[in-house]
Amino acid sequence: MSGAALPGDPPGGRRAVAVWGTGVAVYFVAVIFRTSLGVAGLDAADRFDVGASALSTFSILQLLVYAGMQIPVGLLVDRLGTKKVLGMGVVLFTAGQLGFAFSPTYGMALASRALLGCGDAMTFISVLRLGSRWFPARRGPLIAQLAGLVGMAGNLVSTLVLARLLHGIGWTAAFAGSALAGVVVLVLLLLFLKDHPEGHEPEPVPHQGVAYVRRQIAASWREPGTRLGLWVHFTTQFPAMVFLLLWGLPFLVEAQGLSRATAGELLTLVVLSNMAVGLVYGQIIARHHGARLPLALGTIGATSLLWAATLAYPAEHAPMWLLIVLCTVLGACGPASMIGFDFARPANPPERQGTASGITNMGGFVASMTTLFAIGALLDATDDDYTVAFSSVFVLQALGVTQILRLRRRAARRERERLVASRVETVHVPA
Repeated sequence: MSGAALPGDPPGGRRAVAVWGTGVAVYFVAVIFRTSLGVAGLDAADRFDVGASALSTFSILQLLVYAGMQIPVGLLVDRLGTKKVLGMGVVLFTAGQLGFAFSPTYGMALASRALLGCGDAMTFISVLRLGSRWFPARRGPLIAQLAGLVGMAGNLVSTLVLARLLHGIGWTAAFAGSALAGVVVLVLLLLFLKDHPEGHEPEPVPHQGVAYVRRQIAASWREPGTRLGLWVHFTTQFPAMVFLLLWGLPFLVEAQGLSRATAGELLTLVVLSNMAVGLVYGQIIARHHGARLPLALGTIGATSLLWAATLAYPAEHAPMWLLIVLCTVLGACGPASMIGFDFARPANPPERQGTASGITNMGGFVASMTTLFAIGALLDATDDDYTVAFSSVFVLQALGVTQILRLRRRAARRERERLVASRVETVHVPA
């Protein structure tokens, strides 16, 4: 892919970094809240006296709301801009985290996680849109990977800080105290965030009636790149998401016989690996656009191989070296899922970027939600047989790979056509 700037590209620079950084700070806090249940799963089971299926319902409902909100949020971002949508998201996910802290019953806790999921759903699409408005298009893959990296730093805070607070000061104080971070980023957003740089105002968006919304969604979906992006996101993200969001700690403690402290260190390894791999993937794709699909498929293959080796290990517990390799490879899932946006972005014009990103972002969360439910149900049905339960990962991977292979040629052909058309338009732009 050419590194030349396209006509109308925003300039980037320090101002862009500062504004984008404010938006990413909001996403950082959202991820802390989203993943907070991952270190509190066993505590939540005791607090609300629920089994595996009911425990998984927390994360399933949160992800159901998140996935269901993606297309509406994409449309809202295209219509209202980043600042308004991010502001609504902060208010909602902070209220959800605070509600979860004080929930006395399972039902109220479920409602709080749903509210949190609704606010969380408004963050990442907004940050992607903010990056595309403030940085040149050639920086898109790297900017998206950096956003994902900061999100994983939020996961790291959950794993290291919130887990210690939870066992130090208790459930209510830990979750209520963490909610203060939402207030901080809301103030930063109101003071510093701006939708676009001066002189780069987007084209006015026409009134969005029902017919317009249908056309926007249909036009995005018709692009093979959007659908390929969705399936790449679907197939790559969920193994690590399920592991970090809920089932990793119980699997390592109950199935592998590790202490909570050691299991927490392995969850931290997943996050650190994610951050390191994200930097590498972003640089590779920015320089070699053709590496997108090999990186995605390679990550899927490595993840499948390591899960198979771990679950099929002949001894009662897998050796520590194998668990370390598994968690290191799981760290590549998040960066690989970001590649989905690198297929959807060039397939759609600027006025559809929010909608296309929303469609793509649904993929991994639908897969995660499905797997969370499958693992919980299978654990209950098999008397906590983690080998059977986690084998559900392979079913979704097989489905996703089939769709990726089906769409890859159409998406590549359509992308080449759009690239040729944009070069022709560039040649005819008057000096």
